[in-house]
Amino acid sequence: MRALISVSDKTGIVELAQTLHGLGVSLISTGGTAKLLAEKGLPVTEVAEVTAFPEMLDGRVKTLHPKVHGGLLARRDVPEHMAALKTHGIDTIDLLIVNLYPFEATVAKPGCTLEDAIENIDIGGPAMVRSAAKNWKDVAVLTDAAQYPAVIDELKASGKLSDKTRFALSVAAFNRISQYDGAISDYLSSIEFEAGVSVPKMSAFPGQANGRFIKLQDLRYGENPHQAAAFYRDLYPAPGSLVTAKQLQGKELSYNNIADADAAWECVKCFDVPACVIVKHANPCGVAMGKDALESYSKAFQTDPTSAFGGIIAFNRPVDKAAAEAVSKQFVEVLMAPAYSEEALAIFKAKANVRVLEIALPKGGATAWDKGLNASDTKRVGSGMLIQSADNHVLNRADLKVVTKLQPTEQQLEDLLFAWKVAKFVKSNAIVFCKDGMTMGVGAGQMSRLDSARIASIKAGHANLTLQGTAVASDAFFPFRDGLDVVIDQGATCVIQPGGSMRDQEVIDAADERGVVMVTTGVRHFRH
Repeated sequence: MRALISVSDKTGIVELAQTLHGLGVSLISTGGTAKLLAEKGLPVTEVAEVTAFPEMLDGRVKTLHPKVHGGLLARRDVPEHMAALKTHGIDTIDLLIVNLYPFEATVAKPGCTLEDAIENIDIGGPAMVRSAAKNWKDVAVLTDAAQYPAVIDELKASGKLSDKTRFALSVAAFNRISQYDGAISDYLSSIEFEAGVSVPKMSAFPGQANGRFIKLQDLRYGENPHQAAAFYRDLYPAPGSLVTAKQLQGKELSYNNIADADAAWECVKCFDVPACVIVKHANPCGVAMGKDALESYSKAFQTDPTSAFGGIIAFNRPVDKAAAEAVSKQFVEVLMAPAYSEEALAIFKAKANVRVLEIALPKGGATAWDKGLNASDTKRVGSGMLIQSADNHVLNRADLKVVTKLQPTEQQLEDLLFAWKVAKFVKSNAIVFCKDGMTMGVGAGQMSRLDSARIASIKAGHANLTLQGTAVASDAFFPFRDGLDVVIDQGATCVIQPGGSMRDQEVIDAADERGVVMVTTGVRHFRH
Protein backbone atom coordinates (compact mmCIF):
# COMPACT_ATOMS: atom_id res chain seq x y z
CA MET A 1 0.00 0.00 0.00
CA ARG A 2 1.34 3.43 -0.97
CA ALA A 3 0.34 6.88 0.29
CA LEU A 4 1.10 10.19 -1.40
CA ILE A 5 1.28 13.15 0.98
CA SER A 6 1.32 16.78 -0.18
CA VAL A 7 0.02 19.28 2.34
CA SER A 8 0.17 23.03 2.83
CA ASP A 9 -1.29 22.85 6.35
CA LYS A 10 0.88 20.33 8.17
CA THR A 11 -1.34 20.00 11.23
CA GLY A 12 -1.31 16.36 12.37
CA ILE A 13 0.57 15.15 9.31
CA VAL A 14 3.60 13.77 11.16
CA GLU A 15 1.41 11.68 13.47
CA LEU A 16 -0.59 10.38 10.49
CA ALA A 17 2.57 9.52 8.54
CA GLN A 18 4.05 7.74 11.57
CA THR A 19 0.91 5.63 11.91
CA LEU A 20 0.89 4.80 8.20
CA HIS A 21 4.54 3.80 8.33
CA GLY A 22 3.84 1.61 11.34
CA LEU A 23 1.15 -0.15 9.32
CA GLY A 24 3.60 -0.88 6.52
CA VAL A 25 2.44 1.86 4.15
CA SER A 26 5.08 3.31 1.82
CA LEU A 27 5.25 7.10 1.87
CA ILE A 28 5.64 9.40 -1.13
CA SER A 29 5.71 13.15 -0.68
CA THR A 30 6.46 16.53 -2.23
CA GLY A 31 9.15 19.09 -1.33
CA GLY A 32 8.40 20.73 1.99
CA THR A 33 6.32 17.85 3.33
CA ALA A 34 8.95 15.28 2.34
CA LYS A 35 11.62 17.31 4.12
CA LEU A 36 9.53 17.48 7.31
CA LEU A 37 8.83 13.73 7.32
CA ALA A 38 12.48 12.92 6.69
CA GLU A 39 13.49 15.17 9.60
CA LYS A 40 11.16 13.11 11.80
CA GLY A 41 13.02 9.94 10.79
CA LEU A 42 10.38 8.59 8.43
CA PRO A 43 11.43 6.82 5.20
CA VAL A 44 9.91 8.90 2.40
CA THR A 45 10.32 8.97 -1.37
CA GLU A 46 10.11 12.34 -3.08
CA VAL A 47 7.66 12.66 -5.97
CA ALA A 48 10.54 13.75 -8.23
CA GLU A 49 12.10 10.30 -7.73
CA VAL A 50 8.84 8.60 -8.67
CA THR A 51 8.29 10.70 -11.80
CA ALA A 52 12.00 10.89 -12.70
CA PHE A 53 11.31 14.53 -13.39
CA PRO A 54 12.27 17.42 -11.11
CA GLU A 55 9.90 19.97 -9.66
CA MET A 56 9.97 23.04 -11.86
CA LEU A 57 8.61 26.55 -12.35
CA ASP A 58 8.97 27.37 -8.65
CA GLY A 59 6.94 24.33 -7.72
CA ARG A 60 4.09 25.06 -10.12
CA VAL A 61 4.76 21.68 -11.77
CA LYS A 62 5.57 18.70 -9.60
CA THR A 63 2.69 16.20 -9.45
CA LEU A 64 1.18 16.77 -12.91
CA HIS A 65 2.62 13.54 -14.28
CA PRO A 66 1.27 10.16 -15.54
CA LYS A 67 3.19 8.31 -12.83
CA VAL A 68 1.12 10.21 -10.26
CA HIS A 69 -2.25 10.39 -11.98
CA GLY A 70 -1.93 6.93 -13.51
CA GLY A 71 -1.34 5.52 -10.02
CA LEU A 72 -4.41 7.35 -8.72
CA LEU A 73 -6.82 6.79 -11.60
CA ALA A 74 -6.17 3.18 -12.59
CA ARG A 75 -9.07 0.88 -11.78
CA ARG A 76 -7.83 -2.26 -10.07
CA ASP A 77 -10.74 -4.27 -11.45
CA VAL A 78 -9.98 -3.44 -15.10
CA PRO A 79 -7.20 -5.70 -16.49
CA GLU A 80 -6.39 -3.24 -19.28
CA HIS A 81 -5.71 -0.52 -16.72
CA MET A 82 -3.38 -2.70 -14.70
CA ALA A 83 -1.59 -3.87 -17.83
CA ALA A 84 -1.02 -0.29 -18.89
CA LEU A 85 0.51 0.51 -15.51
CA LYS A 86 2.85 -2.47 -15.82
CA THR A 87 3.87 -1.49 -19.34
CA HIS A 88 4.83 2.03 -18.25
CA GLY A 89 6.32 1.14 -14.89
CA ILE A 90 3.66 2.89 -12.83
CA ASP A 91 2.79 1.76 -9.29
CA THR A 92 -0.64 2.27 -7.79
CA ILE A 93 -1.28 4.91 -5.13
CA ASP A 94 -3.85 3.80 -2.56
CA LEU A 95 -4.08 6.78 -0.23
CA LEU A 96 -3.81 10.49 -1.04
CA ILE A 97 -3.42 13.12 1.67
CA VAL A 98 -3.67 16.63 0.27
CA ASN A 99 -4.72 20.03 1.49
CA LEU A 100 -4.56 22.98 -0.82
CA TYR A 101 -2.64 26.24 -0.97
CA PRO A 102 -4.32 28.66 1.46
CA PHE A 103 -6.12 30.77 -1.14
CA GLU A 104 -9.05 31.75 1.08
CA ALA A 105 -6.78 32.82 3.95
CA THR A 106 -4.52 34.73 1.58
CA VAL A 107 -7.21 36.86 -0.04
CA ALA A 108 -8.80 37.53 3.36
CA LYS A 109 -5.69 39.43 4.45
CA PRO A 110 -5.87 43.22 4.19
CA GLY A 111 -3.82 44.53 1.30
CA CYS A 112 -3.60 41.19 -0.51
CA THR A 113 -2.06 41.73 -3.93
CA LEU A 114 -3.33 40.10 -7.08
CA GLU A 115 0.05 38.40 -7.47
CA ASP A 116 -0.15 36.84 -4.00
CA ALA A 117 -3.68 35.64 -4.74
CA ILE A 118 -2.69 34.08 -8.06
CA GLU A 119 0.35 32.32 -6.58
CA ASN A 120 -1.90 30.74 -3.95
CA ILE A 121 -4.17 29.14 -6.53
CA ASP A 122 -3.34 25.45 -6.29
CA ILE A 123 -3.22 23.50 -9.56
CA GLY A 124 -1.63 20.14 -8.88
CA GLY A 125 -3.42 19.62 -5.57
CA PRO A 126 -6.99 19.87 -6.93
CA ALA A 127 -6.01 17.74 -9.93
CA MET A 128 -4.77 14.94 -7.65
CA VAL A 129 -7.76 15.26 -5.36
CA ARG A 130 -10.16 14.92 -8.29
CA SER A 131 -8.31 11.91 -9.63
CA ALA A 132 -8.35 10.12 -6.30
CA ALA A 133 -11.95 11.06 -5.52
CA LYS A 134 -13.11 9.83 -8.93
CA ASN A 135 -11.44 6.48 -8.28
CA TRP A 136 -12.83 6.20 -4.74
CA LYS A 137 -13.42 2.45 -4.96
CA ASP A 138 -9.65 1.94 -4.99
CA VAL A 139 -8.21 5.14 -3.53
CA ALA A 140 -8.96 7.00 -0.31
CA VAL A 141 -8.42 10.77 -0.31
CA LEU A 142 -8.03 12.94 2.79
CA THR A 143 -8.40 16.71 2.41
CA ASP A 144 -8.72 17.87 6.03
CA ALA A 145 -6.73 17.16 9.17
CA ALA A 146 -10.02 16.57 11.00
CA GLN A 147 -10.37 13.34 8.98
CA TYR A 148 -7.07 11.85 10.18
CA PRO A 149 -8.12 10.37 13.57
CA ALA A 150 -11.07 8.35 12.21
CA VAL A 151 -9.00 7.04 9.29
CA ILE A 152 -6.18 6.04 11.62
CA ASP A 153 -8.61 4.20 13.91
CA GLU A 154 -10.17 2.29 11.01
CA LEU A 155 -6.81 1.34 9.52
CA LYS A 156 -5.59 0.12 12.89
CA ALA A 157 -8.78 -1.89 13.44
CA SER A 158 -9.05 -3.60 10.05
CA GLY A 159 -5.97 -2.73 8.03
CA LYS A 160 -8.07 -1.10 5.30
CA LEU A 161 -10.83 1.41 4.74
CA SER A 162 -14.39 0.38 3.97
CA ASP A 163 -16.24 1.32 0.79
CA LYS A 164 -18.49 3.55 2.89
CA THR A 165 -15.52 5.44 4.31
CA ARG A 166 -13.81 5.85 0.94
CA PHE A 167 -17.03 7.11 -0.64
CA ALA A 168 -17.60 9.60 2.19
CA LEU A 169 -14.02 10.84 1.78
CA SER A 170 -14.60 11.20 -1.97
CA VAL A 171 -17.71 13.30 -1.43
CA ALA A 172 -15.84 15.47 1.07
CA ALA A 173 -13.01 15.87 -1.46
CA PHE A 174 -15.29 17.03 -4.27
CA ASN A 175 -17.02 19.38 -1.82
CA ARG A 176 -13.66 20.86 -0.87
CA ILE A 177 -12.70 21.39 -4.51
CA SER A 178 -16.07 23.05 -5.12
CA GLN A 179 -15.52 25.35 -2.15
CA TYR A 180 -12.00 26.18 -3.30
CA ASP A 181 -12.99 26.92 -6.90
CA GLY A 182 -15.96 28.95 -5.68
CA ALA A 183 -13.69 31.11 -3.54
CA ILE A 184 -11.36 31.70 -6.49
CA SER A 185 -14.27 32.58 -8.77
CA ASP A 186 -15.75 34.95 -6.17
CA TYR A 187 -12.44 36.74 -5.72
CA LEU A 188 -11.39 37.03 -9.34
CA SER A 189 -14.82 38.05 -10.63
CA SER A 190 -14.98 40.77 -7.96
CA ILE A 191 -11.85 42.49 -9.21
CA GLU A 192 -12.28 45.80 -10.98
CA PHE A 193 -9.11 45.30 -12.99
CA GLU A 194 -6.75 48.19 -13.61
CA ALA A 195 -3.35 47.62 -15.19
CA GLY A 196 -0.41 48.35 -12.91
CA VAL A 197 -2.39 48.23 -9.68
CA SER A 198 -1.01 45.56 -7.33
CA VAL A 199 -3.79 45.64 -4.72
CA PRO A 200 -6.94 45.49 -6.85
CA LYS A 201 -10.13 47.38 -6.20
CA MET A 202 -12.88 44.92 -5.32
CA SER A 203 -16.57 45.09 -6.14
CA ALA A 204 -18.90 44.29 -3.26
CA PHE A 205 -20.66 41.77 -5.51
CA PRO A 206 -18.79 39.22 -7.66
CA GLY A 207 -19.52 38.71 -11.33
CA GLN A 208 -20.62 35.19 -10.44
CA ALA A 209 -22.10 34.37 -7.05
CA ASN A 210 -21.04 30.97 -5.74
CA GLY A 211 -23.00 30.06 -2.63
CA ARG A 212 -21.26 27.52 -0.39
CA PHE A 213 -23.45 26.01 2.31
CA ILE A 214 -23.28 22.85 4.39
CA LYS A 215 -26.41 20.93 5.29
CA LEU A 216 -27.06 20.71 9.01
CA GLN A 217 -30.23 18.63 8.84
CA ASP A 218 -33.24 17.63 6.83
CA LEU A 219 -36.46 19.11 8.16
CA ARG A 220 -39.80 17.38 8.46
CA TYR A 221 -41.27 19.87 5.99
CA GLY A 222 -41.08 23.50 4.94
CA GLU A 223 -43.42 26.40 5.63
CA ASN A 224 -46.28 24.00 4.90
CA PRO A 225 -46.50 20.19 5.16
CA HIS A 226 -46.53 19.71 1.38
CA GLN A 227 -43.12 21.42 1.05
CA ALA A 228 -39.78 19.61 1.56
CA ALA A 229 -37.01 21.47 3.38
CA ALA A 230 -33.50 21.32 4.83
CA PHE A 231 -31.40 23.59 7.03
CA TYR A 232 -27.96 24.74 5.82
CA ARG A 233 -25.22 26.90 7.26
CA ASP A 234 -22.61 29.13 5.68
CA LEU A 235 -19.27 27.48 5.07
CA TYR A 236 -17.82 30.02 7.49
CA PRO A 237 -20.69 31.07 9.80
CA ALA A 238 -20.56 34.33 11.71
CA PRO A 239 -19.87 33.84 15.44
CA GLY A 240 -22.95 33.93 17.61
CA SER A 241 -25.32 33.20 14.72
CA LEU A 242 -28.26 30.82 14.94
CA VAL A 243 -26.47 28.03 13.07
CA THR A 244 -23.97 27.81 15.94
CA ALA A 245 -26.74 26.95 18.42
CA LYS A 246 -26.63 23.83 20.56
CA GLN A 247 -30.06 22.28 21.15
CA LEU A 248 -30.27 21.14 24.75
CA GLN A 249 -33.74 19.60 24.64
CA GLY A 250 -37.04 19.50 22.80
CA LYS A 251 -38.53 18.42 19.51
CA GLU A 252 -36.76 18.81 16.20
CA LEU A 253 -36.76 22.37 14.93
CA SER A 254 -39.16 23.08 12.09
CA TYR A 255 -38.62 25.37 9.12
CA ASN A 256 -40.83 28.06 10.67
CA ASN A 257 -39.17 27.62 14.06
CA ILE A 258 -35.78 28.34 12.51
CA ALA A 259 -36.98 31.37 10.56
CA ASP A 260 -38.67 32.89 13.61
CA ALA A 261 -35.80 31.97 15.93
CA ASP A 262 -33.37 33.80 13.67
CA ALA A 263 -35.54 36.94 13.76
CA ALA A 264 -35.68 36.84 17.56
CA TRP A 265 -31.99 36.11 18.04
CA GLU A 266 -30.80 38.81 15.63
CA CYS A 267 -33.00 41.35 17.38
CA VAL A 268 -31.98 40.50 20.94
CA LYS A 269 -28.29 40.52 20.00
CA CYS A 270 -28.44 44.23 19.18
CA PHE A 271 -29.02 45.21 22.82
CA ASP A 272 -26.09 45.81 25.15
CA VAL A 273 -28.21 45.59 28.32
CA PRO A 274 -30.33 42.62 29.47
CA ALA A 275 -33.17 42.20 26.97
CA CYS A 276 -35.83 39.77 25.86
CA VAL A 277 -37.49 39.44 22.44
CA ILE A 278 -40.64 37.46 21.72
CA VAL A 279 -41.35 36.72 18.04
CA LYS A 280 -44.46 35.37 16.38
CA HIS A 281 -44.63 34.76 12.63
CA ALA A 282 -41.33 36.55 11.98
CA ASN A 283 -42.35 39.76 13.81
CA PRO A 284 -41.42 40.88 17.32
CA CYS A 285 -44.63 40.97 19.36
CA GLY A 286 -42.82 41.98 22.54
CA VAL A 287 -39.39 43.47 23.21
CA ALA A 288 -38.08 44.87 26.47
CA MET A 289 -35.00 45.73 28.47
CA GLY A 290 -34.72 45.10 32.19
CA LYS A 291 -32.31 44.68 35.05
CA ASP A 292 -32.20 40.92 34.43
CA ALA A 293 -33.75 38.13 32.34
CA LEU A 294 -36.91 37.96 34.46
CA GLU A 295 -37.72 41.65 34.30
CA SER A 296 -37.01 41.92 30.58
CA TYR A 297 -39.19 38.86 29.88
CA SER A 298 -42.05 40.10 32.06
CA LYS A 299 -42.13 43.45 30.27
CA ALA A 300 -41.83 41.88 26.81
CA PHE A 301 -44.66 39.43 27.53
CA GLN A 302 -46.87 42.25 28.79
CA THR A 303 -46.82 43.92 25.36
CA ASP A 304 -48.96 41.27 23.68
CA PRO A 305 -49.73 38.15 25.78
CA THR A 306 -52.09 36.81 23.12
CA SER A 307 -49.51 36.80 20.33
CA ALA A 308 -46.80 35.56 22.68
CA PHE A 309 -48.70 32.24 23.00
CA GLY A 310 -46.67 29.69 21.04
CA GLY A 311 -43.97 32.25 20.32
CA ILE A 312 -40.19 32.21 20.08
CA ILE A 313 -38.33 33.75 23.04
CA ALA A 314 -34.75 35.01 22.97
CA PHE A 315 -32.62 36.36 25.82
CA ASN A 316 -29.21 38.00 25.61
CA ARG A 317 -28.40 37.07 29.20
CA PRO A 318 -28.31 33.69 31.01
CA VAL A 319 -31.71 32.36 32.07
CA ASP A 320 -31.92 31.68 35.80
CA LYS A 321 -34.52 29.90 37.91
CA ALA A 322 -36.78 32.95 38.32
CA ALA A 323 -36.91 33.66 34.57
CA ALA A 324 -37.43 29.96 33.79
CA GLU A 325 -40.38 29.76 36.17
CA ALA A 326 -42.02 32.75 34.49
CA VAL A 327 -41.43 31.45 30.95
CA SER A 328 -42.66 27.95 31.83
CA LYS A 329 -46.11 29.35 32.62
CA GLN A 330 -46.78 29.98 28.93
CA PHE A 331 -46.71 27.86 25.80
CA VAL A 332 -43.41 28.50 24.04
CA GLU A 333 -42.07 26.85 20.88
CA VAL A 334 -38.38 27.80 21.07
CA LEU A 335 -36.26 29.35 23.81
CA MET A 336 -32.81 30.83 23.17
CA ALA A 337 -30.17 32.21 25.52
CA PRO A 338 -26.40 32.28 25.88
CA ALA A 339 -26.62 30.07 28.99
CA TYR A 340 -29.00 28.49 31.54
CA SER A 341 -28.64 27.73 35.22
CA GLU A 342 -29.02 24.11 36.32
CA GLU A 343 -32.26 25.07 38.08
CA ALA A 344 -33.62 26.63 34.89
CA LEU A 345 -32.85 23.52 32.83
CA ALA A 346 -34.51 21.35 35.45
CA ILE A 347 -37.69 23.44 35.12
CA PHE A 348 -37.74 23.13 31.33
CA LYS A 349 -37.23 19.35 31.49
CA ALA A 350 -40.82 19.12 32.66
CA LYS A 351 -41.79 20.57 29.27
CA ALA A 352 -40.06 18.03 27.06
CA ASN A 353 -41.33 19.46 23.77
CA VAL A 354 -39.90 22.95 24.32
CA ARG A 355 -36.89 23.45 22.10
CA VAL A 356 -34.16 24.93 24.30
CA LEU A 357 -31.19 26.38 22.41
CA GLU A 358 -27.92 27.63 23.82
CA ILE A 359 -26.06 30.14 21.63
CA ALA A 360 -22.84 31.87 22.60
CA LEU A 361 -23.05 35.60 21.98
CA PRO A 362 -20.37 37.03 19.68
CA LYS A 363 -17.43 38.48 21.55
CA GLY A 364 -17.85 41.84 19.86
CA GLY A 365 -15.34 44.05 18.14
CA ALA A 366 -14.93 46.65 15.46
CA THR A 367 -16.15 44.66 12.44
CA ALA A 368 -19.59 43.34 11.56
CA TRP A 369 -18.12 39.83 11.67
CA ASP A 370 -16.88 40.37 15.24
CA LYS A 371 -20.42 41.40 16.14
CA GLY A 372 -21.78 38.19 14.59
CA LEU A 373 -23.43 39.98 11.67
CA ASN A 374 -23.67 38.67 8.12
CA ALA A 375 -22.15 40.84 5.43
CA SER A 376 -24.96 40.22 2.95
CA ASP A 377 -28.57 39.12 2.57
CA THR A 378 -30.01 37.07 -0.27
CA LYS A 379 -33.49 36.44 -1.56
CA ARG A 380 -34.66 34.10 -4.30
CA VAL A 381 -36.85 35.59 -7.03
CA GLY A 382 -38.08 33.35 -9.83
CA SER A 383 -34.98 31.96 -11.51
CA GLY A 384 -32.77 34.65 -10.02
CA MET A 385 -31.48 35.98 -6.76
CA LEU A 386 -31.23 39.36 -5.09
CA ILE A 387 -28.09 40.05 -3.06
CA GLN A 388 -27.63 43.10 -0.90
CA SER A 389 -25.34 44.24 1.88
CA ALA A 390 -26.93 43.38 5.22
CA ASP A 391 -28.80 46.09 7.13
CA ASN A 392 -26.16 46.46 9.82
CA HIS A 393 -26.63 50.20 10.30
CA VAL A 394 -26.36 51.34 13.92
CA LEU A 395 -28.01 54.62 14.84
CA ASN A 396 -26.17 56.81 17.33
CA ARG A 397 -27.50 59.84 19.16
CA ALA A 398 -25.25 62.08 17.12
CA ASP A 399 -27.08 60.90 13.98
CA LEU A 400 -30.45 62.22 15.16
CA LYS A 401 -31.82 65.47 13.80
CA VAL A 402 -34.50 67.22 15.82
CA VAL A 403 -36.86 68.80 13.25
CA THR A 404 -39.55 70.18 15.58
CA LYS A 405 -39.63 73.25 17.79
CA LEU A 406 -40.01 71.02 20.83
CA GLN A 407 -36.76 69.34 21.96
CA PRO A 408 -36.67 65.76 23.32
CA THR A 409 -35.98 65.01 26.96
CA GLU A 410 -33.28 62.53 27.98
CA GLN A 411 -35.93 59.85 28.63
CA GLN A 412 -37.58 60.49 25.28
CA LEU A 413 -34.24 60.08 23.49
CA GLU A 414 -33.72 56.73 25.20
CA ASP A 415 -37.21 55.58 24.27
CA LEU A 416 -36.83 56.77 20.68
CA LEU A 417 -33.55 54.91 20.20
CA PHE A 418 -35.06 51.76 21.74
CA ALA A 419 -38.11 52.00 19.47
CA TRP A 420 -35.87 52.45 16.44
CA LYS A 421 -33.90 49.30 17.27
CA VAL A 422 -37.11 47.30 17.45
CA ALA A 423 -38.62 48.78 14.28
CA LYS A 424 -35.62 47.54 12.30
CA PHE A 425 -36.78 43.95 12.93
CA VAL A 426 -40.50 44.47 12.26
CA LYS A 427 -41.88 43.72 8.80
CA SER A 428 -42.74 46.83 6.79
CA ASN A 429 -44.76 48.89 7.11
CA ALA A 430 -43.72 49.07 10.77
CA ILE A 431 -45.06 51.27 13.56
CA VAL A 432 -43.76 50.63 17.08
CA PHE A 433 -44.94 52.30 20.31
CA CYS A 434 -42.45 52.12 23.20
CA LYS A 435 -42.00 53.49 26.69
CA ASP A 436 -39.54 52.87 29.50
CA GLY A 437 -37.56 50.25 27.60
CA MET A 438 -40.47 48.09 26.43
CA THR A 439 -42.74 47.83 23.43
CA MET A 440 -46.30 48.98 24.06
CA GLY A 441 -47.83 48.24 20.68
CA VAL A 442 -46.47 46.82 17.40
CA GLY A 443 -48.05 47.26 13.99
CA ALA A 444 -46.39 45.13 11.29
CA GLY A 445 -46.57 44.18 7.65
CA GLN A 446 -49.49 46.30 6.49
CA MET A 447 -49.78 47.74 3.00
CA SER A 448 -50.65 51.11 4.57
CA ARG A 449 -48.57 52.78 7.28
CA LEU A 450 -51.84 54.24 8.56
CA ASP A 451 -53.21 50.73 9.13
CA SER A 452 -49.99 49.69 10.91
CA ALA A 453 -50.43 52.64 13.28
CA ARG A 454 -54.03 51.66 13.99
CA ILE A 455 -53.15 48.01 14.55
CA ALA A 456 -50.35 48.94 16.96
CA SER A 457 -52.79 50.97 19.04
CA ILE A 458 -55.38 48.17 18.93
CA LYS A 459 -52.77 45.69 20.16
CA ALA A 460 -51.95 47.97 23.06
CA GLY A 461 -55.61 48.21 23.94
CA HIS A 462 -55.99 44.43 23.96
CA ALA A 463 -53.07 44.23 26.40
CA ASN A 464 -54.58 46.97 28.59
CA LEU A 465 -51.57 49.20 28.00
CA THR A 466 -51.88 52.96 27.87
CA LEU A 467 -50.01 54.70 25.08
CA GLN A 468 -49.95 58.05 26.82
CA GLY A 469 -46.42 59.46 26.77
CA THR A 470 -45.04 56.84 24.39
CA ALA A 471 -42.34 57.12 21.77
CA VAL A 472 -43.15 55.89 18.27
CA ALA A 473 -40.80 54.59 15.59
CA SER A 474 -41.75 54.38 11.92
CA ASP A 475 -39.40 52.33 9.74
CA ALA A 476 -39.95 54.69 6.79
CA PHE A 477 -41.19 58.24 6.36
CA PHE A 478 -44.79 59.33 6.88
CA PRO A 479 -46.10 60.05 3.37
CA PHE A 480 -48.96 62.12 4.84
CA ARG A 481 -49.73 63.58 8.24
CA ASP A 482 -52.64 61.18 8.83
CA GLY A 483 -50.42 58.39 10.19
CA LEU A 484 -48.76 60.85 12.54
CA ASP A 485 -52.13 62.10 13.74
CA VAL A 486 -53.19 58.53 14.57
CA VAL A 487 -50.18 57.87 16.83
CA ILE A 488 -50.52 61.27 18.51
CA ASP A 489 -54.24 60.67 19.08
CA GLN A 490 -53.27 57.48 20.88
CA GLY A 491 -50.90 59.31 23.22
CA ALA A 492 -47.48 59.44 21.52
CA THR A 493 -45.41 62.47 22.56
CA CYS A 494 -42.30 61.84 20.42
CA VAL A 495 -41.68 60.23 17.05
CA ILE A 496 -38.61 58.92 15.25
CA GLN A 497 -38.69 58.42 11.49
CA PRO A 498 -36.26 58.55 8.55
CA GLY A 499 -37.64 61.65 6.83
CA GLY A 500 -37.22 62.16 3.11
CA SER A 501 -40.85 62.49 2.01
CA MET A 502 -42.00 65.12 -0.45
CA ARG A 503 -44.36 66.17 2.35
CA ASP A 504 -41.80 66.21 5.16
CA GLN A 505 -42.57 69.82 5.98
CA GLU A 506 -46.27 69.09 6.15
CA VAL A 507 -45.58 66.25 8.62
CA ILE A 508 -43.15 68.37 10.67
CA ASP A 509 -45.68 71.20 10.79
CA ALA A 510 -48.28 68.72 12.01
CA ALA A 511 -45.92 67.61 14.80
CA ASP A 512 -45.39 71.23 15.83
CA GLU A 513 -49.13 71.87 15.66
CA ARG A 514 -49.81 68.87 17.92
CA GLY A 515 -46.97 69.71 20.31
CA VAL A 516 -44.87 66.57 19.91
CA VAL A 517 -41.16 65.93 19.37
CA MET A 518 -39.99 64.57 16.04
CA VAL A 519 -36.48 63.42 15.18
CA THR A 520 -35.28 62.08 11.83
CA THR A 521 -32.57 59.52 11.16
CA GLY A 522 -31.89 59.89 7.44
CA VAL A 523 -31.99 56.07 7.24
CA ARG A 524 -34.94 53.78 6.69
CA HIS A 525 -35.31 50.13 7.70
CA PHE A 526 -37.62 48.40 5.21
CA ARG A 527 -37.86 44.69 6.00
CA HIS A 528 -39.70 42.68 3.36
